[in-house]
Amino acid sequence: MNRRVLREVREYKIYAILTPLCMILEVAMEMVVPYLMASIIDEGVYKGNMNHIVKIGLYMVIAAVIGFIGGILGGRYGALASTGLARNLRKSMYENIQTFSFSNIDRFSASSLVTRLTTDVTNVQNAFQMTLRMAMRAPASLVVAMAMAFYINARIARIYLIAVILLGIVIFAIIFSATRIFREAFPKYDALNESVQENVSAIRVVKSYVRETEQIGQFQRASRAIYDIFVKAEKKVALNGPVMQLTVYSCILLISWIGAQMISVEELTTGELMSLLAYCMNILMSLMMLSMIFVMLTMSAASGERIAEVLDEETDLKNPADPVMEVKDGSVVFENVSFAYNFDKGGKPVLENINLDIKSGETIGIMGATGSSKSTLVSLISRLYDVNEGSVRVGGIDVRDYDLETLRNAVSVVLQKNQLFSGTILDNLRWGKKDATEEECRKACRMACADEFISKMTDGYNTYIEQGGTNVSGGQKQRLCIARALLKSPRILILDDSTSAVDTATDARIRKAFRTEIPGVTKFIIAQRISSIQDADRIIVLDNGHIDGIGTHEELLKTNEIYREVYESQTGGSGDFDETEVD
Repeated sequence: MNRRVLREVREYKIYAILTPLCMILEVAMEMVVPYLMASIIDEGVYKGNMNHIVKIGLYMVIAAVIGFIGGILGGRYGALASTGLARNLRKSMYENIQTFSFSNIDRFSASSLVTRLTTDVTNVQNAFQMTLRMAMRAPASLVVAMAMAFYINARIARIYLIAVILLGIVIFAIIFSATRIFREAFPKYDALNESVQENVSAIRVVKSYVRETEQIGQFQRASRAIYDIFVKAEKKVALNGPVMQLTVYSCILLISWIGAQMISVEELTTGELMSLLAYCMNILMSLMMLSMIFVMLTMSAASGERIAEVLDEETDLKNPADPVMEVKDGSVVFENVSFAYNFDKGGKPVLENINLDIKSGETIGIMGATGSSKSTLVSLISRLYDVNEGSVRVGGIDVRDYDLETLRNAVSVVLQKNQLFSGTILDNLRWGKKDATEEECRKACRMACADEFISKMTDGYNTYIEQGGTNVSGGQKQRLCIARALLKSPRILILDDSTSAVDTATDARIRKAFRTEIPGVTKFIIAQRISSIQDADRIIVLDNGHIDGIGTHEELLKTNEIYREVYESQTGGSGDFDETEVD
């Protein structure tokens, strides 16, 4: 995991190397200063040697300046390396997410991906910066200060050594118990983000049902769960302070007492005692830094694992070695097709033994009860999922042999959940064709019966669409999405219940435009409304993942019980909707 995350340092590697080098320089200069201070006191102040004081004082200033420069450069290079790592992590994660198939996306929730791209990356960034600066500085300072203390007086230095061992045991026991609690926080962040995302995206529903109080309560519970975890962990971490202070003051008292006795018998000088006290603080503060580094590293390790999961996730759908780069026509053949979600984990088939032979240019209606796998069936055509058994052929070639981009450019899909993006209407339409002229956009909108309402808008095709298309109606959104799909000039057009929000007259006009304007395009229309598919060349009736019937409207009325029951429930058998038929 660490190697995978650190691989993203890439072009910032030089800064990652320079940072610890600068920190070592700063530590070296800091360690020289107490030693020089002892010389000033013993050789200068006590002996009244002003030249020595000036000379050593100058050395101290030079050491301080060099250490200051090393600290500044270490901070700058550390910031460049850590922010560069964060940038590359987000970029690599986002790029990899774009390659995910639907089955890959199913393994991560949207809120989890947002947390990984934000909170988790920030944790890794902070830990990396601290590691570059403090993980090198603290051990170096600890070792050098300990060595200098032993060099000055081994008897007093043993006090440090005992204190370091005892303090280390206590602190790392505290940190070990706290880090296990910190690990529990990240799934809670996912729940918090999910609560916010769900509430904001469905704010109209929340207000329509006057559920603001319940939503606030849900958010507060998610927020409280994170609060409780961090309070629990921080209570343990907070013990570091009192333990550290007790140890520091105990060491100072012992060193002062023993040092005073040694000075009285001339085994130690006053200057040496002053430098030993300075090294005492350096040693114990370095240990405190190390303990906090372990907290950060443990928190970031949990984040790093979550980031590595996204980086290492490989798309289930890959281009073949020598992909086909052209879709000849819109013919579609399903041959003994079976499909299950999470097939590798024993998922049950949702489609079984599907056999279809659809000619290019045909209009195919698909109907069936909710959960009969209508959307799954058409998802296999553009290879949003791969079949588990059998094959799907488009233009006479197995979809697994095509270049993915080529195949998906030849298959336009208007999904059940229509999605518009912030930008003008023209911006949204040009998702179908980047360089489409305004006239091409207007033509597509006329076929989708969208031109009529766009023309009435103040800014026409330059009208700004809010994020998610919140400033247009459901029917308008559907028609814009259909127009966007038509701009791709596809071989195959799939409408997945994409006219459910438009009135029947508009629905009929859209289907008429399809017949006259794009007769050579194979069209799949999934609908619950019989009127939307009754004039299709053939209609497929699905029932629990099986084909229950296939034929024209008239043929199915005679031969298929499911189709006949739906037709009669919607029209009363007369072609008109009869309210008395509804319980």
